[in-house]
Amino acid sequence: MQIYPNQFQQDINKQLRPCYLVFGDEPQQKFDVIEQIRTHAKTQGFVERTVLVAETGFSWNQLIEATQSMSLFSSQQFIELELPTGKPGAEGSKILQEVAAALNPDILLLVHGPKIGKDVQKGKWFKVLDELGASVLCYPLEGKQLSSWISQQLQTHALSVSPIGVKMIADFCEGNMLAAKQEIDKLALLYPAKTISDEQIEHAMVDQSRYNVFQLVDVMLSGENTRCIKMLYRLESEGLEPNIVIWALIREWEQLWKLKQAQQARQPIQWQKFGIWRNRQGYYQQALNRLTVPQLEHIQQALTKADHAFKQNVIARPYVELCHLCMMFMGVDLRNVPLLES
Repeated sequence: MQIYPNQFQQDINKQLRPCYLVFGDEPQQKFDVIEQIRTHAKTQGFVERTVLVAETGFSWNQLIEATQSMSLFSSQQFIELELPTGKPGAEGSKILQEVAAALNPDILLLVHGPKIGKDVQKGKWFKVLDELGASVLCYPLEGKQLSSWISQQLQTHALSVSPIGVKMIADFCEGNMLAAKQEIDKLALLYPAKTISDEQIEHAMVDQSRYNVFQLVDVMLSGENTRCIKMLYRLESEGLEPNIVIWALIREWEQLWKLKQAQQARQPIQWQKFGIWRNRQGYYQQALNRLTVPQLEHIQQALTKADHAFKQNVIARPYVELCHLCMMFMGVDLRNVPLLES
C-alpha cells in the first residue's frame, strides 16, 4: 500500500511492515522516512544490517545470500537495497519476486532509489513488495502542502510561528525542503520552545554566520574553492549529517548532467523547465562552462562510490571525502588522488 511521507510516522509507530519501497527526488522526506525505518528496525531487534547497491556489475545472488544468511549476533536481518536507476532490470525483477515470496518475520527489506515512473510502479516486483509492505514516494512539495510540512516541522520543536512566518521560511528556501529543515533546526536552537515573531525569523534568515547545504552548493557551482572549504569545515563543526551533503551533491550532478545534455544538443536552456530560479542560473552556467562531459562522468563514478561507502559507514572522515567531491565539481583534477578512506 502507498503511504504519503507526512503519514509515514503514524503508520510505522503502529507496526513495522515486512518491506518498504522508498523512492523519489526529494532528499529531506526520503532521508526522514529511511531514518525512521532504521530506528524502528533497531528497536524491533533488527540490529544486523546489510547494505547492497545494484549498480553496474551487481550480482543479484548477493541479495539471495543476504536473505538466507544467519548471524552469530542476530537472527533478524535488515537488508537495504539501493536501485540507483530506480529499475532492477529483468534479472533483478525476478529475484525480487522470489525474495518477496520467501520473506519471513526475521527479514526486513528496504528498497530505495530515485524518482520512478508509473511503468516501474506497475512492475510485478514492485506490486508484490508493495502488497506485502508499503511504498513511499517522496516528491517536492509546493504551496499549501509545503506550508503544512513546514508547520509540522515547527510543531516537532514546539515552536509557534505565524502564517506569515511560515511563508517567509518557504520563500527563503525557494521550496527546498532540505534547506527549510535546516532553517527550522536553526530557529529551534536560537529560540527553543518559544513563539517566534516574524522579525526574529527575518533576522535568523539573513544571519550568514551559520551555513546551510544549499549555500554550500551555490558556492561550489560558482567555483569558489577557498570559501567552499570553509563552509564544509563549518558544516562539519555544526554536526550536519554527511549523507545530507552527499544527497545534495548527487542532486546537483543530476541537474548539471541534464543541462549539459541540452547544451551538447545545442538546445537553448529553458531554466524554468529545469526548475532553476533566476538567482541561481548564473551558478549553473559557470559550472557548465567549467565542466566537460568526461569530467561529469568521472564525478558520477566518484559520487556513486562515495555514496555506497557512506551508507556502509566505512569512511573514517566523511568531510574529507566531501571536500574531494566538491573540488571535482569545481574542476580540480583528482583522478590520481584516492578519494575513499577506510
